[in-house]
Amino acid sequence: RPDFWASLLLRAGDKAGRAGAGAGLPPYHRRVGMVQELLRMVRQGRREEAGTLLQHLRQDLGMESTSLDDVLYRYASFRNLVDPITHDLIISLARYIHCPKPEGDALGAMEKLCRQLTYHLSPHSQWRRHRGLVKRKPQACLKAVLAGSPPDNTVDLSGIPLTSRDLERVTSYLQRCGEQVDSVELGFTGLTDDMVLQLLPALSTLPRLTTLALNGNRLTRALLRDLTDTLKDPSKFPNVTWIDLGNNVDIFSLPQPFLLSLRKRSPKQGHLPTILELGEGPCSGEEARDGTADQEDPGGGPLDPAKDHEGRETVGTVQT
Repeated sequence: RPDFWASLLLRAGDKAGRAGAGAGLPPYHRRVGMVQELLRMVRQGRREEAGTLLQHLRQDLGMESTSLDDVLYRYASFRNLVDPITHDLIISLARYIHCPKPEGDALGAMEKLCRQLTYHLSPHSQWRRHRGLVKRKPQACLKAVLAGSPPDNTVDLSGIPLTSRDLERVTSYLQRCGEQVDSVELGFTGLTDDMVLQLLPALSTLPRLTTLALNGNRLTRALLRDLTDTLKDPSKFPNVTWIDLGNNVDIFSLPQPFLLSLRKRSPKQGHLPTILELGEGPCSGEEARDGTADQEDPGGGPLDPAKDHEGRETVGTVQT
């Protein structure tokens, strides 16, 4: 079974390279499947196979080291992570698989981590926010969201599959209501690099926009060059403090010029949503991890990941 996932990753990588990640399913489908298979192996006591599959999952998420020490320490001190929450949960999974604790409910802890990782890597949290919209067809959902002024100054299209034609309607809406928009949620909408570039002129001129979510799509690192070049112009994205690019094809870390451009737009904030270096800050990595792992609702399912005062997902923050 691990060999199957390894071959799947190779085929997916080849396909993304040939098609610019514009064909097939977004990578979160594959990653969620790997998490579920990993949990099944642990339940069956197949820890060695689970460890191999976790290695493939790390590779798919850009944590390519095969050394457990590297996973636990080298990457834990690596700044500019695009998705520190996933990184933190993967580290916790590695500890439970490779260094199981004899005491306590180790399987229960693994199930909890896998549930949280599945939740974070999939659009379920976004769909739940739409409440009644989730039962409608995508076009009806889009029409409902783009009707009237944006509620809470947020254009939330997350979880709604978008086409290039839909983007024309979104662009028109942003141009019409742009003065009211503080946040745009485009996670898990099936966006490709070209589709983001199609939206970029409208998004970059929103005067009040502070956060832009592009997570869970089919974006590649090639898009980072265009975004970084756009951010170099202070008149573009004038008030943006964070752009979420996690859980895409091969965007695993953010270039320093990208982060510095964001920092210039919010110098008083003094924080970027990257993971704490080991030993830094008021709490250690273990405490920070526990804070993430304990987020569950009363029904046993995980809650939305922790957010900072700007509303962005974060495990820890570092001074920059």
